[in-house]
Amino acid sequence: MMAAPQQDTATLGRGPHPNDVDRKRIERALAARQRYLYVQPSVLPAAHGYRIESPCCSRNIDATGGVIDVALIEYRQDGWRLYRRDHGRAAWELHGSYGRLRDLLDLLNTDADRLFWQ
Repeated sequence: MMAAPQQDTATLGRGPHPNDVDRKRIERALAARQRYLYVQPSVLPAAHGYRIESPCCSRNIDATGGVIDVALIEYRQDGWRLYRRDHGRAAWELHGSYGRLRDLLDLLNTDADRLFWQ
């Protein structure tokens, strides 16, 4: 397992990501997701990328339906990294690395194993 990514907001704006173009691209792509269809996720800037959060409509993680972390997307020189939230440990876990953002978003939208949209 890889160490959790840093969420240092002081680094926001010092690199190519986060940026509004890719943030909007991610927001549009999430409209095609297969889970959590009745809530509106938010795509927020994070160090080197984007954090996706959403109200918990399944009530599996938050019985009150509060907002939970869904995924963290980071851009590095070698490509895109996708992290899932381990809510039990309150930690981010690396799920995989991708050469293209589109491939990462396709996996996130399908989420056959319910690792992200819990």
